[in-house]
Amino acid sequence: MRIDSHQHYWKISRNDYGWITPEIPVLYRDFLETDLRTILEKNKIDKTIVVQAAPTIEETEFILSLSENSETIAGVVGWIDIENPSYIEQLHQFRKNPKFVGIRIMIQDMPDEKIILTPRYMEAFSYFEKMDIPVDFLVKSDQLSVVLELLKQVSLRAVIDHIAKPDIKTGTIEPWKGQIKEIANYPNIYCKLSGMVTEANHQNWKVEEFIPYVQHIVKEFGVNRVMFGSDWPVCLLAASYDEVYNLLKQTLPQNLTEAEEESIFGGNALKFYKLELDK
Repeated sequence: MRIDSHQHYWKISRNDYGWITPEIPVLYRDFLETDLRTILEKNKIDKTIVVQAAPTIEETEFILSLSENSETIAGVVGWIDIENPSYIEQLHQFRKNPKFVGIRIMIQDMPDEKIILTPRYMEAFSYFEKMDIPVDFLVKSDQLSVVLELLKQVSLRAVIDHIAKPDIKTGTIEPWKGQIKEIANYPNIYCKLSGMVTEANHQNWKVEEFIPYVQHIVKEFGVNRVMFGSDWPVCLLAASYDEVYNLLKQTLPQNLTEAEEESIFGGNALKFYKLELDK
């Protein structure tokens, strides 16, 4: 089973996506399963994980509704309002849907990332730990120190989205490299090999620029805790789906076995999100 562990669908008329504006014409339109199906078939991807693109309950309800009659959506990573005292009720409501597989914490967009260390959030993370709920962290490289502080206090099943967005455009690798090494020491933490092209020069990126980042991730997390994600359609700012897929194929270590490659392109997502799919 080959799985794209990270992509999005949206409908502009829902007015949930404040970051998608007419000034970004490549993204300012609807993107739905009919737009992606043929591309998945071409790249031999069987299923995808659809991840929320807006921090609203309505967004999660929308993508869950898309999943109900979908042949390709294996699971949905949604959003809950941890600031709201009823966040556990929100979570339980979503978990009634078999396609709901986890939540995403959008640290990237927080005015102060240290909010995740406050009692309200720590209580929530402790609950996610207890319930073994998969958590996606949308985080930038300059916010990793806060994630490390969090991981010292709770033992989450979590995944770092987009390799934590290092500055590939300038080739900056520290302190990202050292902090990633520390994070990888926590055995329940995974990393998505996704969202990389948009951290490079959108018009003029080169495959070689990504090799140090991809191979460091694989070295530190191992082949059993990393997973392919396209970040489609956001990737279209810099590359097509095919280019993103081929970029990862070209930057992974060349000595991978077939079984290891299958883990990266599907098996690890199955395991992390606890998916039960027919082969």
